Amino acid sequence: MTQTRLEKAVAVIEEAMEMALGFFETRATIATGAKGFQDFVTEADTSVERLVRERLAEAFPGEAVVGEEMGGVGGNAYWIIDPIDGTANFLRGSPLWGISLGHVTDGRPDLGVVAMPVFREIYAAADGTGLMRNGKPVTRTVPFEDVRVMSLGDASPDEAEEVAALTVGLRHAGWVVQSIRSTSIGLLFAARGTYDGHLQMYTTMWDIAGGAVIAREAGLEVRIGTRPGTDVPWIAAGTAALIADTEPLWPHIAVTLDRPEVVAAE
Repeated sequence: MTQTRLEKAVAVIEEAMEMALGFFETRATIATGAKGFQDFVTEADTSVERLVRERLAEAFPGEAVVGEEMGGVGGNAYWIIDPIDGTANFLRGSPLWGISLGHVTDGRPDLGVVAMPVFREIYAAADGTGLMRNGKPVTRTVPFEDVRVMSLGDASPDEAEEVAALTVGLRHAGWVVQSIRSTSIGLLFAARGTYDGHLQMYTTMWDIAGGAVIAREAGLEVRIGTRPGTDVPWIAAGTAALIADTEPLWPHIAVTLDRPEVVAAE
């Protein structure tokens, strides 16, 4: 059943990838608006999300769907879509943008599909499946292990100093810190071994649900929680070395008995 659901979800994203590529090739002509600080929405975002919703309704009748652009109510189990993750990259012509689809049960992501359309690659995983790339099993490989590199998600100007302090701490700990403005691609690069991990102090479930499962099934430790006193999620996904160096710099991610909101890798 899990494998069948994963295959159906991949088929949905395969179709969405082709639509998104069409928009990418004509991006200079598509309608674009701003939602906030360096946060954009395009005709591609809304059209791709609409297509994914339609195909999910056909493949999984009656199941709840939430999307970045069109909202929705999740409940105990739901699909969640980020139709173009990395819209700023998309608009500037960078290949580092993706499509993310996740399934969440009782607050825990348990199935994920992330496409990198420009590279024509689709990564997918569900609980117990291991990591798949373009429909075939793939193992996380790490070339040049002495290169300690990770990605760190950005935030709004209000949180810039906190993120900057973590950046400085990680640099002093010997890490190369990348920031590519696409959470799902950061998690994907961690899963395939390009990075040692991805950290995001402020995020959303549509940004992380797909990539979190992929990273976990690739063998990384994945912790998800919420900022104290808020419902704003954070994610820390990485190797044991990265997590160990991060905990003193970012105490929120520490796994303790009085922090039940942390979801660690199994």
